Amino acid sequence: MKLTIGHLYPDLLNLYGDRGNIQCLKMRLVWRGFDVEVRRFCIDDRVDFSDLDIVLLGGGSDREQMIVCRKLQQIQKDFRDYVEDGGTTIAVCGGYQLLGHYYNTPEGKMEGLHLADLYTEQGSPRLISNIVLKNDRYPYPVVGFENHGGRTHLGEGVEPFGKVVFGYGNNGKDHEEGVIYRNVIGTYLHGPLLPKNPHVCDDLLLRALRRRGYEGTLQPLDDHEEREANAYIVKRFAGLSDS
Repeated sequence: MKLTIGHLYPDLLNLYGDRGNIQCLKMRLVWRGFDVEVRRFCIDDRVDFSDLDIVLLGGGSDREQMIVCRKLQQIQKDFRDYVEDGGTTIAVCGGYQLLGHYYNTPEGKMEGLHLADLYTEQGSPRLISNIVLKNDRYPYPVVGFENHGGRTHLGEGVEPFGKVVFGYGNNGKDHEEGVIYRNVIGTYLHGPLLPKNPHVCDDLLLRALRRRGYEGTLQPLDDHEEREANAYIVKRFAGLSDS
C-alpha cells in the first residue's frame, strides 16, 4: 500500500521545522514497509487533493500567511471536500489559524478556510513556552514548543487537540490547545511536533491508511529514545510521570 503526503506551500510556510514532520511521517511508513511519496506544492502549483492521503500546512509570518490565504480561497472547496471525506491533515501555527473562519491582525483580516469552527485575534505579548498536553486518545502526553501572537478561540462543541498541563495553549486563558476535527489536527506546537510525539504521528498514519482500506495495525517501532525524551519534558515542566 502506498500513501501520498502533500506539503502545501513550503516556499512560504516554512518557519517551524515542518520538514521534520514530513520526514517523520515518511520514515515511520518506510520502516514498516509501506510505499510513500512526498509532493511539494509551491504557491503557483495546482493541488489535486484526490491524489493525497495526508496534507501538511505549516507556519509562516503574517506576511506569508496573507499571500497563502488568498491562494487557499481558490482551493477552499476542494480542501473542504477532502477533509469531509476523511482526509488526514496536520496544520501547524499559521496553518492552524488558517483552518478557521478568520485571523484578525493589525495589517488586515485574513479569510480562513472555514474548515473548523474557530477564529483567531492577534494579541500581545507573544505566548512563548514549552508546552505539555493531555488527551485521552493518546497513550502519552503531547509535548512541544509554542511561539505565537494569535489568540485562537474554538466554537461550541469543537474538540481541542489537548488540555494544557503546562504552557499557554490557544489563548492563555481556557487551558485548551489546538483543534481536532474529523481527521484534522490543528496546533501551535512545533519544534517539530511529530518527532517529539511518535504516538501522534502513528495515529495520523493509521487514519490515513484506514481511509485507503487498510485493516491491520501498525508494527511497533523502537521508540524508547523518543519516549524517554517525552517523559523528561513532561516531568521537567509539568512534574508528571508519563503513565
